Amino acid sequence: MQYCCKYNTNATKNHYFCRMNQMAETILSKHKLRKTPFRIQVLEVFINSRNSALKNTDLEEAIKDFDRITLYRTIKTFEKSGIIHQAIDGSNESKYALCSADCSEHHHEDDHAHFFCNACHKTYCLENAVSAQLSLPQDFKLSKMHIALNGVCVNCN
Repeated sequence: MQYCCKYNTNATKNHYFCRMNQMAETILSKHKLRKTPFRIQVLEVFINSRNSALKNTDLEEAIKDFDRITLYRTIKTFEKSGIIHQAIDGSNESKYALCSADCSEHHHEDDHAHFFCNACHKTYCLENAVSAQLSLPQDFKLSKMHIALNGVCVNCN
C-alpha cells in the first residue's frame, strides 16, 4: 500500500475499520481537505482497493446513499489535490487509483505503468516495474507519459 500503515492482522473488523478511518483522515489532513463523512468513505474505498484502479461504477457499488454529482466532485478534488491519479490503461474507461504518499497538488509521482488484466478487467499500478528510457527528437519536450500494459494478472494466471 502506498500510504504507510500497520495493521494488526488478528484485529477485529471494527478495529480494522477504525484504522482505515484514521488513515483516510490522515490523508485528507495532509492534503488540507475537510474531513467529511463522504470523503472519508470514498477514500476508504480507494485504500481497500490496494494497487488496483477503480472505475466510477466500482465506487458507486461500494458507496451507499450517494449523489453522483458529489461523487464526481470528490473524485476531481482528490485528483487535483494529489490523493488519486487517473490510471490510463488503454481500456477507454476512466479509472482512478490512490497516489503515492509523496504526491501533492503541485507534484504528482504517477509516472508508472498501468497493467490491465484481460481476464478480470482490473487495472493495477506497477511502481518501478517498467523503466522507459526515451530518446526524443531535438526540440521535443515531454510533459506527460502513460505506459499501458495488458495481459493476465497474477490472480488470473
